Amino acid sequence: MTLISRRTFVAAAGLGAAACALPARAQLAGRPITLVVPATAGGTTDIAARMLAEPLGKILQTSVVVDNRAGGNGNIGGQLVARAAGDGTTLLVQYSGYQSITPLVQPVPGFDPGRDLKPIGHLIDAPQLLVVRGDFPANNFAEFVRYVKANPGKVNYASSGNGSLQHVTTELLKDLTKTYMTHIPYRGTGAALNDLLAGTVDLTITTPPPLLPHIRAGKLKALLVTGRTRMAALPNIPTAMESGLSLVASSWFGVYGPNSLPADAVTRLSAAVKQVVESEPFRKRAEEQGAKALFLDGPALGKMAADERNMWARIVRAANIKAD
Repeated sequence: MTLISRRTFVAAAGLGAAACALPARAQLAGRPITLVVPATAGGTTDIAARMLAEPLGKILQTSVVVDNRAGGNGNIGGQLVARAAGDGTTLLVQYSGYQSITPLVQPVPGFDPGRDLKPIGHLIDAPQLLVVRGDFPANNFAEFVRYVKANPGKVNYASSGNGSLQHVTTELLKDLTKTYMTHIPYRGTGAALNDLLAGTVDLTITTPPPLLPHIRAGKLKALLVTGRTRMAALPNIPTAMESGLSLVASSWFGVYGPNSLPADAVTRLSAAVKQVVESEPFRKRAEEQGAKALFLDGPALGKMAADERNMWARIVRAANIKAD
């Protein structure tokens, strides 16, 4: 079975004249596509990959499996895909922090995600939420700031790792509010969330999908949104800008392949991803998770990642953020 047969490509992309079988080196030969997730299960990257897997498999007429490869601040999963054969069978569902921030704080000799991974398409965009444990002695952001200032160093925050977007955003929040909190890095959002729910840590800033069920159940309290506008899923939670902070930060999630992936495979995969992302079920599910479905093609995704790396580089230097 080719990666995308003539019939499947026409249905997926509507480009009949260009629809043809992939070259021999890009054939799947009946093998499934693996979506590598460079993080633990339960976080937004994992959720985005699982939202994509089933409909993508239907379009490509093959099975698509999710493989969680956490560790190294995203570098383990990223390197696995970068070194994979360029046959379209191994792809990466990438998180913006790993693409744009990790290279600044944890460079790996011989590996650069901006150089060694080929962008295929953007999936979802999600603001971040500041959430505290359910029994934290603050019910809004103003009360939170007052409490942290009254207890310098006693409040701790979790992140998915040193240099993650969660880490960098919280350090920026500390600077803007003139507060001091203790950072506790974890190996992925899932592990950080588990300890937050257990009361081991006080707060985290991360994307909404893994948080919303616990907010609705009263186990976590949402205090602030880092997007430009309020979230439809949490309309009563103010933005950072509304709270007087010059802070806008969101996470995005996209699909990448190894740099050896040929152009025609990128085109076909991008068309299939576009069809999934622009479908009504995917859009609705993203909204339910507090995110926005948004397709960007490979070149647009690559430019966005490069622009963000330049932006975050200034903050990483100012806060002297380094990986372990």
